[in-house]
Amino acid sequence: MKMTFRWYGEGDSIPLSYIRQIPAVEGVVTAVYDVPVGEVWSMAKIGRLKSLCQAEHLTFEVIESVPVHEDIKLGRPTRDRLIANYAETVRNLGKAGVKCICYNFMPVFDWLRTNLHTVAPDGSNSLSYNHEELMRLDPHDLRLPGWDESYTPAELRGLLDAYSGMTHDALFENLVYFLRGIMPACVESGVNMAIHPDDPPWDMFGLPRIITGMESYRRLFAAVPERQNGITFCTGSLGAGRENRLVAMAGELAPRIHFAHLRQITLTGELDFCESGHMTEKGSLDMYGIVKALVENGFDGYVRPDHGRNIWGEDGKPGYGLYDRALGAMYLAGLFEAVEKTKKGA
Repeated sequence: MKMTFRWYGEGDSIPLSYIRQIPAVEGVVTAVYDVPVGEVWSMAKIGRLKSLCQAEHLTFEVIESVPVHEDIKLGRPTRDRLIANYAETVRNLGKAGVKCICYNFMPVFDWLRTNLHTVAPDGSNSLSYNHEELMRLDPHDLRLPGWDESYTPAELRGLLDAYSGMTHDALFENLVYFLRGIMPACVESGVNMAIHPDDPPWDMFGLPRIITGMESYRRLFAAVPERQNGITFCTGSLGAGRENRLVAMAGELAPRIHFAHLRQITLTGELDFCESGHMTEKGSLDMYGIVKALVENGFDGYVRPDHGRNIWGEDGKPGYGLYDRALGAMYLAGLFEAVEKTKKGA
């Protein structure tokens, strides 16, 4: 297991020198943020990021994310050029020593929350989701916490219209087409693709979600069997789906988990949840059981503490403050050490 920490580049309020001081953390998870989606990441931009990480003795082996252009998800004629560009970015990242790329295939909207500062009894605050509140919103005029509003209202309406009638099967086939197009570059470069589950794992605003649980993973691996086609096992995203049995999933999927986002949530309703401290006792997910299943079934990938709370007066990027994620990294490192030593009989 290699512990990492998300870093949003040179504009991040948390400097690499602070991340370096978290005892368990070996490397950072980052990305190039100033290249338009669909264009090739140059070696110069990639090299700049790598040099910054190396200067602080942190590894540069995981990218999150190289975004997938909506034209690829929609299956438009432009997708072949965009897939070729994506493959070239994969090759460039491989040359720089990157081993894993986290990405998602969610149409239009990435992760969705309804409140970024839900206050807990202890005074900390974190992200939460209320389904009824979300369903009252008009997706054509969206003002939603956590969504970066990267589209103009006209662009958003156009995208939603373009996806009208898109079925789960059609979107899945477009994912398979994309993966088959980039797999040669992945194999050649030694780069693993790790798809992030849909967050939350159910259809949203009429848009299909296709990476939601065990059956979707089995289907994906059957369609694209290469070892480089793997997953990001995000406990918070998958755990929001009450039907998902995360301990069993971690055990079965461990050989194809290239990256693990380990975080805790508290289920507050059938489709409602609030993010909480990483410890098992602080939420609804068995973090110890998940780590144990990963270790006992051969997981040897990258891990990062995922969304943290705002604690101790910190007012950073929601979900991505320093203090609680640092605590999460240490807690998770302790779990892994204990389980690994028990497995070895130490």
